[in-house]
Amino acid sequence: MEKTLENFVKLGFYQSLPNDWLICDDSHLFTQLTKQLYLELTQFSYYRGTPLRIILAEREPVRFLAGFIAACAARCPVFLCNPDWRKQEWQQVFDLVKPDLIWGLGTKNWGVGGVEEVGGEKASLYSPTFPSLHSALIMIPTGGSSGKMKFAIHTWETLMASARGFTEHFLRNQINSFCVLPLYHVSGLMQFLRSFTTGGKLVIQPFKELEAGQIDNIETSDFFISLVPTQLQRLLQNPKLTEWLSRFQTVLLGGAPAWDELLEKARYYNIRLAPTYGMTETASQIATLKPDDFLNGKDSCTQILPHAHIKICNEQGEELNSNQIGNITIYSQSLALGYYPKIWENQEYLQVDDLGFLDTQGYLHIVGRNSDKIITGGENVYPIEIESTIRATEMVADVCVIGIADKLWGQAVTAIYIPKNPNTSALKIKTLLKEKLCKFKIPKYWIPLQNLPRNSQGKINRQQLEKIATKFLQTSGLSH
Repeated sequence: MEKTLENFVKLGFYQSLPNDWLICDDSHLFTQLTKQLYLELTQFSYYRGTPLRIILAEREPVRFLAGFIAACAARCPVFLCNPDWRKQEWQQVFDLVKPDLIWGLGTKNWGVGGVEEVGGEKASLYSPTFPSLHSALIMIPTGGSSGKMKFAIHTWETLMASARGFTEHFLRNQINSFCVLPLYHVSGLMQFLRSFTTGGKLVIQPFKELEAGQIDNIETSDFFISLVPTQLQRLLQNPKLTEWLSRFQTVLLGGAPAWDELLEKARYYNIRLAPTYGMTETASQIATLKPDDFLNGKDSCTQILPHAHIKICNEQGEELNSNQIGNITIYSQSLALGYYPKIWENQEYLQVDDLGFLDTQGYLHIVGRNSDKIITGGENVYPIEIESTIRATEMVADVCVIGIADKLWGQAVTAIYIPKNPNTSALKIKTLLKEKLCKFKIPKYWIPLQNLPRNSQGKINRQQLEKIATKFLQTSGLSH
């Protein structure tokens, strides 16, 4: 596959793609820039003796994609980075990567003549921890609860396994994608790769432009679009964008758990939603509900893609039967090799922090994260269930449920929420919950906020929320 990609660029096979396959600003520069960068990388690597280690933090989509393909074809390790990271985050990246070349971050030189030694130290390209690989290493950033920068190590083969599983799952030979997600993130990158490798079209548009109502005159009935829940919520607030969204072949939804109210609203407007389950370590989704199933009433489960297999096990590692909740273990050809710079000893499977079960039809149901589980008075509580029930009251705009240390209960269930109406009282919400939740699941503490800390993918920063909640309870004299 890697040799095919190398020939693809070297021999100009990319010129066989339709002229209008890429739809964005400066799209006509893609083929020329890709070949230029590839030739410069290979020539420099030849004289240097080893490929360059590249940081790719380019804001402009065409430059990002050309750089990515050129680096992969030239077998250069490439680190995909968010140009909006702050100084502290970038310092972590530089210390970890020790790059030979930076594309983006305001650099003007797009040739390799401007190779700069960052941090005053260079490490050998393949340290002793790396096996001999035929593919370039593709490092994709992944968020961790530790706050430290992490890169999942992928190859062209692992990403192609994900792309093939997607096309087989949806029974399509050609994938047209409408991308509003960051290309440095696995969710945006895989949209590009699915279109690029199947000869499909790719539209790239900043989400802010779309949210502002800037809609191109493109027939979207044969397109896939990927959104996170907060993006879907914003689009559904605009009738014009809601109608536009309903014309898509499929609206993939992932990145964070969606709430019942949002799913019901999407179904009401006949949005062909496809909730997904996956992560950077699996090269995007490994389980996805098909739109017809969603419109017919399913929304709390997903169907395993052909390139993946799931096992549900107890804490002793024993496989559980259908409908039994346990730890999720993923087997897939799209699994990452490790976290840079370490290669995992066992790459056949990935044990994740998520809890779930497989029903009798083989659909995967996600219950929550094991690390998010709250143990209060000896009872296990899963935040996702409580959050969904609170949202169903339609009295909050957003909510997150966490456990706060409590001398009496071990952990106290705490709801941090944004009320839809400033006059809405926690007591009124709790009254509605009494009919739907057991007593020990109803939050003991309620903390109203104007905003919840979420990242660009819609995921909650729970560490920050715990600090906010602890300070609030101490100030209020409520904590034990």
